[in-house]
Parts: sequence; structure tokens; C-alpha cells
Amino acid sequence: MTTENKVTIKVNDNGSLRVTGPVELVDAEGNPFDHKESFSLCRCGASNNKPFCDGTHKSIGFESAPRAKKE
Repeated sequence: MTTENKVTIKVNDNGSLRVTGPVELVDAEGNPFDHKESFSLCRCGASNNKPFCDGTHKSIGFESAPRAKKE
């Protein structure tokens, strides 16, 4: 996979999922959401702009900082 085709999803500490790269985001019926090549998805469930993050996690005290297991 070349760098230009690579999609990265970063789990931000106490915040959103940051998606970077060429990806299609669709709803349950397959309808595409308009978005830029880099965007953040809500992880706390409190955004007023779901599925996108609007920063609400900061005001509600959302906490989650998972780490991938190292082999």
C-alpha cells in the first residue's frame, strides 16, 4: 500500500477518532457523508454533529485512552 492510499485512524486520548486519508464514510443506508480528507469522528456519543466530533467531549469530561498491545 502506498502512502497516498493509506488511511490512518488515530484514537485520540479522551477525544475523537481522527481519520486521515482517502476513505468513504457512509450511513446505515449506504448514503455518503460529505467530509474532507481528514476529519474526526465522535467517540463520546455527545456530539451535536454526529457522526463527526464537535468537541463536546471536552465539556463532559469524557475519558478514554486505550493503547494497542505491544508484541
